[in-house]
Amino acid sequence: MNTRSVPAVGIDLGTTYSAIAHLDSTGRPMTIDNAEGDKITPSVLLFEGEQIIVGKEAVKAKATDFHAIGECAKRDLGERVFHKAFNGNEYPPEAMQAWILNKLRQDASMRIGEFSKCVVTVPAYFDEVRRKATQDAGFLAGLDVMDIINEPTAAAVAYGHQLGLLDGAAESTHEETILVYDLGGGTFDVTVMRIGGTDFTALATDGDVQLGGFDWDQRLVDYVAEQFIRTHGTDPREDSISAGRLWRECQDAKHTLTAREQATIACDHTGQAMRIEVTRSILEDITRDLLERTAFTTEQTLSAAGLTWDDIDRILLVGGSTRMPAVAAKLTELSGKELDRSVSPDEAVAHGAALHAGLLLDKHSGQEPNFTITNVNSHSLGVVGTDPETQRDRTGIVIPRNTQLPITGQRKFKIRAGQKSILVKIVEGESKNPGDCMPIGQCSIQLPKDLPPDSIARVLFRYREDGRLSVKVAIDNTDIVLKHDFIRENSMPQEAMDAWREYICGIPSS
Repeated sequence: MNTRSVPAVGIDLGTTYSAIAHLDSTGRPMTIDNAEGDKITPSVLLFEGEQIIVGKEAVKAKATDFHAIGECAKRDLGERVFHKAFNGNEYPPEAMQAWILNKLRQDASMRIGEFSKCVVTVPAYFDEVRRKATQDAGFLAGLDVMDIINEPTAAAVAYGHQLGLLDGAAESTHEETILVYDLGGGTFDVTVMRIGGTDFTALATDGDVQLGGFDWDQRLVDYVAEQFIRTHGTDPREDSISAGRLWRECQDAKHTLTAREQATIACDHTGQAMRIEVTRSILEDITRDLLERTAFTTEQTLSAAGLTWDDIDRILLVGGSTRMPAVAAKLTELSGKELDRSVSPDEAVAHGAALHAGLLLDKHSGQEPNFTITNVNSHSLGVVGTDPETQRDRTGIVIPRNTQLPITGQRKFKIRAGQKSILVKIVEGESKNPGDCMPIGQCSIQLPKDLPPDSIARVLFRYREDGRLSVKVAIDNTDIVLKHDFIRENSMPQEAMDAWREYICGIPSS
């Protein structure tokens, strides 16, 4: 029996649904029911006057108050504001995510007692900016985010626990290479991992943060709307109430088509009504390109790991959208292998996060961890420089993608006589054109006056295990470590974060 004084809590902060889990007294991960008695909470918000309602009741309101509904905020992380305003007010996506986290925290506290420490999951393909925004959302919700862990990695850890690898119930020599295919409501990830006993090592990862079950819903909405336009000449998507009802109908129909060959979608608009029959083959037809995108990314990831399908021992399906029959058919066609559905697509990620939280708490208390995780970075880290031949800005890669973490990279800058400062612009991405990469921020370095001529400044980038970045600047052949201001793109200043934290969960700044 574990005697941790602090509960080990993991949170799967999903685009469309979220879940929270903890380790029980025997070390087993258990999903914590929300206040409504459900294991998963819709990541949907309803802005009703001064009140923000999260979850099932917000989903119900989509049919009547679609204009006041906020969803898929996870897709907007990294932007300054959410793409939709409410009552004339704009909100940062971190705040939207924080309201979801706050509900999860409050509901779970009723069942396991008050807590603040947790591990939160993110898509493996999230860049550093979005990872920082996720940690900030945790702060706004009154949480102490000990770490963030990639969703496919968390699912692999849950799978390892299920095999008995983490409690000594299975052979510690167990080794296999698995491919985790994670198609959620709003994001897609694929990660190739090697499980060697209790060591979980990511070999390569890729994904798409703008691809998930939400896009299948959108295709159905568009298909039905086009049928309605042909018959009645008006577009139900142009009215918020009609659109809200249509969205709910299409989401329900998609779920029905997982179990049945056809479903009926009702569409009402401007006093006109239609019932449209949709078959599974129609859904598969209008979304074929979406599925092909996941297939292409999967093949690319396998290639990046230097492997073929013959090297994969198991394909693990995670995320609610993997329930669609077309997904299994496509993966079986690609791999020629049976698919593993042994972990819950809805709960595995939260379970893995809780197991990782337990590992961190044990490490902090001086105990030997019972498993290890080695991740890779999903995007190349670079700095913006000038091409001497073309005089155009170019990305200089410092740490290539799929490098095992943690890792330190560096860039050297020759200091000219009389130079007072260095400005380093940091980006993530694979393009040589900085404009096609994600700006992380810039580092402004003030130089001492008495440096020797032709001194060299080394800017050290450290990518941590969680995919977060820290920067240090040193002068070669000296003990000088320079102070610098690392100004992040689109990040909230601390004063704003303190104000949002007090507004969302009532915790005043210290």
